[in-house]
Amino acid sequence: FPLAVATPVTWVRRAMADPDALVLDLVHNEKKAAGAVLAFLFRDPGSEAAAILSRLAREELTHFEWCLRELHRRGQRFVPQIPSAYAGQLAKACRRGTDAIVDTYLVAAIIEARSGERLALLRDHAEDAGIQALAAALHPPEERHVEILFELAERAGKLDRLGELLGLEGELIVATFETGRVHG
Repeated sequence: FPLAVATPVTWVRRAMADPDALVLDLVHNEKKAAGAVLAFLFRDPGSEAAAILSRLAREELTHFEWCLRELHRRGQRFVPQIPSAYAGQLAKACRRGTDAIVDTYLVAAIIEARSGERLALLRDHAEDAGIQALAAALHPPEERHVEILFELAERAGKLDRLGELLGLEGELIVATFETGRVHG
Protein backbone atom coordinates (compact mmCIF):
# COMPACT_ATOMS: atom_id res chain seq x y z
CA PHE A 1 0.00 0.00 0.00
CA PRO A 2 1.24 3.49 -0.71
CA LEU A 3 1.77 5.97 2.10
CA ALA A 4 -0.55 8.99 1.97
CA VAL A 5 2.35 11.46 2.06
CA ALA A 6 5.87 11.01 0.69
CA THR A 7 8.86 12.26 2.63
CA PRO A 8 10.69 14.98 0.70
CA VAL A 9 14.34 14.24 -0.03
CA THR A 10 15.18 17.41 1.95
CA TRP A 11 14.43 15.35 5.09
CA VAL A 12 17.80 13.62 4.57
CA ARG A 13 19.62 16.90 5.16
CA ARG A 14 17.79 17.36 8.47
CA ALA A 15 18.48 13.76 9.49
CA MET A 16 22.15 14.06 8.58
CA ALA A 17 22.56 17.30 10.56
CA ASP A 18 23.22 15.01 13.55
CA PRO A 19 24.17 11.56 12.26
CA ASP A 20 24.84 10.16 15.74
CA ALA A 21 21.34 11.15 16.86
CA LEU A 22 19.94 9.53 13.72
CA VAL A 23 21.70 6.25 14.48
CA LEU A 24 20.48 6.40 18.08
CA ASP A 25 16.96 6.91 16.71
CA LEU A 26 17.39 3.85 14.47
CA VAL A 27 18.53 1.78 17.46
CA HIS A 28 15.44 2.79 19.44
CA ASN A 29 13.15 2.16 16.47
CA GLU A 30 14.44 -1.37 15.97
CA LYS A 31 14.11 -2.08 19.69
CA LYS A 32 10.51 -0.83 19.66
CA ALA A 33 9.76 -2.86 16.53
CA ALA A 34 11.02 -6.04 18.21
CA GLY A 35 8.92 -5.27 21.28
CA ALA A 36 5.82 -4.64 19.18
CA VAL A 37 6.21 -7.95 17.38
CA LEU A 38 6.70 -9.78 20.68
CA ALA A 39 3.54 -8.10 21.98
CA PHE A 40 1.65 -9.55 18.99
CA LEU A 41 3.06 -12.97 19.84
CA PHE A 42 1.91 -12.72 23.46
CA ARG A 43 -1.58 -11.56 22.47
CA ASP A 44 -2.28 -14.90 20.79
CA PRO A 45 0.55 -17.38 21.40
CA GLY A 46 -1.41 -20.28 19.94
CA SER A 47 -2.28 -18.58 16.66
CA GLU A 48 -1.04 -19.78 13.30
CA ALA A 49 0.86 -16.50 13.15
CA ALA A 50 3.10 -17.49 16.09
CA ALA A 51 5.91 -18.93 13.96
CA ILE A 52 5.83 -15.93 11.61
CA LEU A 53 5.92 -13.51 14.53
CA SER A 54 8.72 -15.40 16.25
CA ARG A 55 10.93 -15.14 13.14
CA LEU A 56 9.99 -11.50 12.68
CA ALA A 57 10.90 -10.67 16.31
CA ARG A 58 14.30 -12.34 15.90
CA GLU A 59 14.94 -10.36 12.73
CA GLU A 60 13.97 -7.08 14.43
CA LEU A 61 16.36 -7.91 17.27
CA THR A 62 19.11 -8.60 14.73
CA HIS A 63 18.45 -5.18 13.21
CA PHE A 64 18.60 -3.65 16.69
CA GLU A 65 22.04 -5.25 17.09
CA TRP A 66 23.22 -3.92 13.70
CA CYS A 67 22.16 -0.40 14.64
CA LEU A 68 23.71 -0.74 18.08
CA ARG A 69 27.02 -1.81 16.52
CA GLU A 70 26.95 1.25 14.24
CA LEU A 71 26.23 3.46 17.26
CA HIS A 72 29.18 1.97 19.16
CA ARG A 73 31.42 2.21 16.07
CA ARG A 74 30.73 5.93 16.19
CA GLY A 75 31.87 6.05 19.81
CA GLN A 76 28.35 6.69 21.07
CA ARG A 77 26.40 5.01 23.87
CA PHE A 78 22.87 3.67 23.82
CA VAL A 79 21.05 6.19 25.96
CA PRO A 80 17.37 6.93 26.54
CA GLN A 81 15.56 9.01 23.96
CA ILE A 82 12.51 11.20 24.40
CA PRO A 83 9.79 9.31 22.54
CA SER A 84 8.05 11.05 19.68
CA ALA A 85 4.27 11.27 19.68
CA TYR A 86 4.07 9.61 16.25
CA ALA A 87 3.60 5.95 17.20
CA GLY A 88 1.58 6.80 20.29
CA GLN A 89 -0.90 8.84 18.24
CA LEU A 90 -1.25 6.00 15.75
CA ALA A 91 -1.78 3.52 18.58
CA LYS A 92 -4.52 5.72 20.07
CA ALA A 93 -6.37 5.53 16.76
CA CYS A 94 -6.63 1.73 16.97
CA ARG A 95 -10.01 0.28 17.83
CA ARG A 96 -10.46 -1.68 21.02
CA GLY A 97 -12.12 -5.06 21.34
CA THR A 98 -12.33 -7.67 18.63
CA ASP A 99 -11.04 -5.44 15.81
CA ALA A 100 -8.06 -4.13 17.78
CA ILE A 101 -5.62 -6.67 16.38
CA VAL A 102 -6.47 -5.70 12.78
CA ASP A 103 -5.82 -2.02 13.43
CA THR A 104 -2.68 -2.76 15.44
CA TYR A 105 -1.22 -4.89 12.64
CA LEU A 106 -2.11 -2.14 10.13
CA VAL A 107 -0.44 0.54 12.26
CA ALA A 108 2.68 -1.63 12.59
CA ALA A 109 2.73 -2.13 8.81
CA ILE A 110 2.35 1.61 8.22
CA ILE A 111 5.20 2.39 10.62
CA GLU A 112 7.40 -0.18 8.86
CA ALA A 113 6.44 1.35 5.50
CA ARG A 114 7.56 4.78 6.72
CA SER A 115 10.80 3.29 7.99
CA GLY A 116 11.39 1.63 4.64
CA GLU A 117 10.72 4.84 2.76
CA ARG A 118 13.13 6.85 4.88
CA LEU A 119 15.79 4.14 4.86
CA ALA A 120 15.65 4.22 1.05
CA LEU A 121 16.19 7.98 1.16
CA LEU A 122 19.18 7.54 3.48
CA ARG A 123 20.58 4.73 1.35
CA ASP A 124 20.34 6.85 -1.78
CA HIS A 125 21.20 10.32 -0.48
CA ALA A 126 23.15 10.21 2.80
CA GLU A 127 26.79 11.20 2.47
CA ASP A 128 27.81 9.18 5.54
CA ALA A 129 29.11 5.75 4.48
CA GLY A 130 28.15 4.07 7.76
CA ILE A 131 24.57 5.31 7.61
CA GLN A 132 24.32 4.54 3.91
CA ALA A 133 25.46 0.95 4.49
CA LEU A 134 23.14 0.49 7.46
CA ALA A 135 20.18 1.88 5.53
CA ALA A 136 20.97 -0.36 2.56
CA ALA A 137 21.04 -3.42 4.82
CA LEU A 138 17.84 -2.51 6.67
CA HIS A 139 15.70 -1.39 3.74
CA PRO A 140 14.84 -4.75 2.06
CA PRO A 141 13.75 -6.42 5.31
CA GLU A 142 11.62 -3.39 6.24
CA GLU A 143 9.78 -3.75 2.93
CA ARG A 144 9.21 -7.45 3.65
CA HIS A 145 7.98 -6.65 7.17
CA VAL A 146 5.30 -4.39 5.68
CA GLU A 147 4.06 -7.31 3.58
CA ILE A 148 4.08 -9.71 6.54
CA LEU A 149 2.22 -7.37 8.87
CA PHE A 150 -0.30 -6.45 6.19
CA GLU A 151 -0.95 -10.14 5.51
CA LEU A 152 -1.44 -10.77 9.24
CA ALA A 153 -3.92 -7.89 9.36
CA GLU A 154 -5.82 -9.41 6.42
CA ARG A 155 -5.96 -12.77 8.20
CA ALA A 156 -7.26 -11.09 11.35
CA GLY A 157 -10.21 -9.29 9.77
CA LYS A 158 -11.51 -6.55 7.51
CA LEU A 159 -9.11 -3.80 6.50
CA ASP A 160 -11.84 -1.18 6.43
CA ARG A 161 -9.75 1.41 8.32
CA LEU A 162 -6.59 1.26 6.22
CA GLY A 163 -7.32 4.52 4.38
CA GLU A 164 -8.20 6.31 7.59
CA LEU A 165 -5.03 5.11 9.35
CA LEU A 166 -2.87 6.04 6.33
CA GLY A 167 -4.43 9.51 6.34
CA LEU A 168 -3.72 9.97 10.05
CA GLU A 169 -0.13 8.78 9.57
CA GLY A 170 0.30 11.28 6.74
CA GLU A 171 -0.92 14.13 8.96
CA LEU A 172 1.40 13.07 11.78
CA ILE A 173 4.44 12.73 9.53
CA VAL A 174 3.90 16.12 7.86
CA ALA A 175 3.89 17.67 11.33
CA THR A 176 7.37 16.16 11.93
CA PHE A 177 9.10 17.00 8.61
CA GLU A 178 11.28 19.49 10.45
CA THR A 179 12.85 16.81 12.64
CA GLY A 180 15.60 14.45 11.60
CA ARG A 181 14.01 11.45 13.27
CA VAL A 182 12.71 8.53 11.27
CA HIS A 183 9.31 8.75 12.93
CA GLY A 184 9.18 12.34 14.07
